[in-house]
Amino acid sequence: MEFLCQLSIISLLFGAMVFCQHEGYDFEDEYDQEPDDEYSTILHFNPSVEYVVPHFPTPTKCAQECFCPPTFPLSMYCDHRKLKMIPNIPFHIQQLYLQHNDIEAVTAQSFINATTLREINLSHNKIKSHLIDHGVFAKLSNLVQLHLEHNKLDEFPFPLPTTLERLFLSFNEISRFHKNALRGLVNVTMLDLCNNYLDESLLIGRYFSNMKNLMQINLCNNRLQTMPPDLPFSLMYLSLENNSISYIPENYFNRLPKITALRLSHNNLQEVPYNIFNLSNLVELNLGHNKLKQAFYIPRSLQHLYIEDNDIESVNITLMCPYIDPKNVNHLTYIRVDQNKLTAPISTYAFFCFPHIRIIYYGEQKGTISQSTQLRTPVFHRFLTPEEYDEVEDGHEREDSHERERDDYFHPYFY
Repeated sequence: MEFLCQLSIISLLFGAMVFCQHEGYDFEDEYDQEPDDEYSTILHFNPSVEYVVPHFPTPTKCAQECFCPPTFPLSMYCDHRKLKMIPNIPFHIQQLYLQHNDIEAVTAQSFINATTLREINLSHNKIKSHLIDHGVFAKLSNLVQLHLEHNKLDEFPFPLPTTLERLFLSFNEISRFHKNALRGLVNVTMLDLCNNYLDESLLIGRYFSNMKNLMQINLCNNRLQTMPPDLPFSLMYLSLENNSISYIPENYFNRLPKITALRLSHNNLQEVPYNIFNLSNLVELNLGHNKLKQAFYIPRSLQHLYIEDNDIESVNITLMCPYIDPKNVNHLTYIRVDQNKLTAPISTYAFFCFPHIRIIYYGEQKGTISQSTQLRTPVFHRFLTPEEYDEVEDGHEREDSHERERDDYFHPYFY
């Protein structure tokens, strides 16, 4: 009987608490009050209710050399710890960060339990190709992203898992390619090979065309003398800065209609086929720091054109824009032509052909007797607010001081 009385009292107290909460909640505030803007959200917290964050069991195992934060229980941070070996990786870890250490070898023993790894960052170490156990990465059937940049690799790592989507190999010493190194990489969307020792002979017959999902490839700062062969139809971003490329075959881009950004600065181009860049998706074209002498056809999609530091004496707008189509106008907004041999500004006809032009950057021009000359208008601005003008000026100052850094290669996540 006493138990029933206690139960009745508890029920009455619970009912009263629920009633008080109901009375204390202002439903009109939620449904009748107008929000300040379309993105604002009104949150109501009742002070009489004790809010408890639900507890979910999470894995707690972590290598003693590393740190596994409770808020990111699937990540293991082992970076900047002067490690010389890769610690054993618990089975639940998905993101492994080992950058900035002194690791030379990648052994299978470290990864024996790492069946769920999706991302590995081994950049900025001392890893050598012959000290990577054969197939150690290929066994990681969930791996999506692999960072091996800034190491001492002399060979493209092989084999790799077919699940891989992003592969970073820049700043190594790669000068060897297994003939089947790329054959299984059908899911790779981004491949960074900048700052290695690659020449065109290493790329021939390496099955780039089988990489059906490749969107971006960075080959800057290598030893290429010709355009890379056999690139896939899917490619959108191509980085070839700082090589020794001297010509582009006339039909080279026939198989690359999706190209959106093309960077060929710091090469040895003296001329390009007139219609070579007639690509319907091209938005950015960088041909700065070459030896070009005349202009070429500009596709209607192009927005940013960099042709600084060439040998151009006059910009022939008729060549760049042979006719005007009011229904399909050119989208060019920015041209950089400093460090050429111009003696006069670009013809005003450019503003009929390219109605969206806002900036033409003339800067300094090369003089005829080893002297630089300055056009009367170093920067032409059209329809710019004072704030935009100041922003552009600041941008050019930064561009001059960090020019080579900007030209190095696409940001790895450009797309």
